[in-house]
Amino acid sequence: MNRTDAERIADARLHLATALEYGKPAPLDQVRIDAICMRIAAGIEALNGLPPTSRDALFGASWPAMWGMRNRIAHTYARVERDVVVATLRDDIPAVIAALDGELAGRQDP
Repeated sequence: MNRTDAERIADARLHLATALEYGKPAPLDQVRIDAICMRIAAGIEALNGLPPTSRDALFGASWPAMWGMRNRIAHTYARVERDVVVATLRDDIPAVIAALDGELAGRQDP
């Protein structure tokens, strides 16, 4: 099944918004950190399916760091630092969601 770019963006947004929700109640136990990591990785993976020009337009020079975060979660899961996950939720994910919202709004029919 081929997914449209809008579907990929919507999937990514859902995963990242869910990660934010999982991160709201503090303190974060390891189970919730793991769930957050999986949602972040799934969201980034969905965005990887976009054409490179679309990713560049949305994220510019930030994309390699985003993909690196996904790789870190996927390949060295046990060594993902809690502080990095919390900082990502606080500092990065809201801006990514805002960019995705803007892109989805621009794709809707008037």
